[in-house]
Amino acid sequence: MVPAREPQAISPWARLTLARHADRPHTLDYVSLALSDFVELRGDRLFGDDQAIVGGLARLEDETVMVIGHQKGRNTKENVARHFGMPKPEGYRKALRLMKQAERFGMPVVTLIDTPAADPGIQSEERGQAQAIATNLLEMSRLRVPTIGVVIGEGGSGGALAIGVTDRVLMMENSVYSVVSPEGCAAILWKDAAQAPRAAEAMRISAQDLLEFGIADEVIPEPAGGAHLDPIAAAAEVRNAILRRLHELRSLYGSGSQLRVEKLLEDRWLRFRRIGVFG
Repeated sequence: MVPAREPQAISPWARLTLARHADRPHTLDYVSLALSDFVELRGDRLFGDDQAIVGGLARLEDETVMVIGHQKGRNTKENVARHFGMPKPEGYRKALRLMKQAERFGMPVVTLIDTPAADPGIQSEERGQAQAIATNLLEMSRLRVPTIGVVIGEGGSGGALAIGVTDRVLMMENSVYSVVSPEGCAAILWKDAAQAPRAAEAMRISAQDLLEFGIADEVIPEPAGGAHLDPIAAAAEVRNAILRRLHELRSLYGSGSQLRVEKLLEDRWLRFRRIGVFG
């Protein structure tokens, strides 16, 4: 196994390239390597099942958690089936259904974020894409159980944030998180998508930048060269980080019937209110 090490200084564009690498581990890879006894739950109970978001029950050491994440494909056929990791409204409604189920039974929620954006197609708009995302933002902000989000690849716009309103936000070393892709930003600012590397530098999209801004709580180191070179080592780092943060949340807010819910919700609200505030 290639050992994990401290984050190195490489360009934001290079990190984005690694975040998009075709062999990079996806949600189901981390579930199989870092968790156990996974039982996938499907469907939004309104329209259908969106394969761009997967979720279900899993064991993390001696605790049951609800894990939810974006899922990309390995080849063109898989990517078409999974909408290239861009969820439709039914995907976000499925995610919310699973979060509410976790809340009902007092289970922590773990989300794995890896999407360029929400699906922008006309059918998604007709089925209420904007409302589905907005509803998730609202409901996650008041979910009455501990929540942890991990950006494992691309964290793109509202498509990422719709499962990212969590008590702790962790980012893998070569992941990114931004309101728009560098290509989209370059097309808007300079009318030239080829300026994307310049835009990536200006946008401060890397995990290290977001840690500095207080948006991310921790950068999870990857094996040298990227997570795709040693998925087992990468998954071990993710597992350890999630466990560490769950223990932290328990120490702060308790667990089970002793969970101090109102304090948990207040701190989550304050966390996101502070984002973007500068003195």
